[in-house]
Amino acid sequence: MPFHHLAVATHDMKAIHRFYSEAMGFELVKVEMAGTPTGGRAKHFFYDCGDGEMMAFWELHDPALPSDFDPALGGAAGLPEWVNHYAFKVDSVAELHAARDRWLSQGIDAIEIDHRWCHSVYTKDPNGTLVEFCVTTGRFDAADRDRALAALERDDLEQDESPEVVVHRASEHRA
Repeated sequence: MPFHHLAVATHDMKAIHRFYSEAMGFELVKVEMAGTPTGGRAKHFFYDCGDGEMMAFWELHDPALPSDFDPALGGAAGLPEWVNHYAFKVDSVAELHAARDRWLSQGIDAIEIDHRWCHSVYTKDPNGTLVEFCVTTGRFDAADRDRALAALERDDLEQDESPEVVVHRASEHRA
């Protein structure tokens, strides 16, 4: 089942807007502005990810809420940035590379990883959350499902081979 939207808070909505509209290619389609239950006010911005599913960001103006929160999805949980992240689907490696090149042309570094069953590019958004475009390049079979089920109960399974990682620096990118 597809999701309707994911919602997170931010400290800098203008930076979020530039990133998600220009670097990610998402369209700002809606804002809701209302009071909060504790007497403040909030704006809730919705971006169409391209398929009707949306990302939403809260701009909060409420003295009853903490102003020093960490907006990074992993940082708020005290985890490394690679743990909690957003992954957006693309349909081909060509589309993945177009997204990577869009980031690089805008001065945004990217990491590219071939996981051998999917291929991904990553960067961080203005909140400090890792953002990914990903294309599935393999198929799952019964052996994959059996291994996944076994991993629920066992820690002694063989580790996967390390994926190929390429760091793309925007400063080295030629448009």
